[in-house]
Amino acid sequence: MLSLLLLYWIGKYFYKLAEEYEKSKWGYGILGVIIFYAGFFLFGIGIMTIGEVFSEAFVDTFNETLLSFIMLPFGILSCYLMYKYLEKTWKKNDPRKNSMIDQIGKA
Repeated sequence: MLSLLLLYWIGKYFYKLAEEYEKSKWGYGILGVIIFYAGFFLFGIGIMTIGEVFSEAFVDTFNETLLSFIMLPFGILSCYLMYKYLEKTWKKNDPRKNSMIDQIGKA
């Protein structure tokens, strides 16, 4: 149940960011959730691979619930980094803020 609330808030922040810069709201809301799962999954694979290299039968004996709590910050971090990247990129390329566009065609 808590994971659904987390996914809701992630999607909501990406949705609001896309709305602010007039982009596809639902597309970027879903992108935020996908980024969360991708970061969660990739860091989980990385930790389990490193654990298996250094300890034999690490994957067989590791608690899956503990792994999900360990991976939660990595999923959130990947969402945060993507959010900041999109915000920075869109702010830089925002044509609404560029006053030079209004000067085109004026003498």
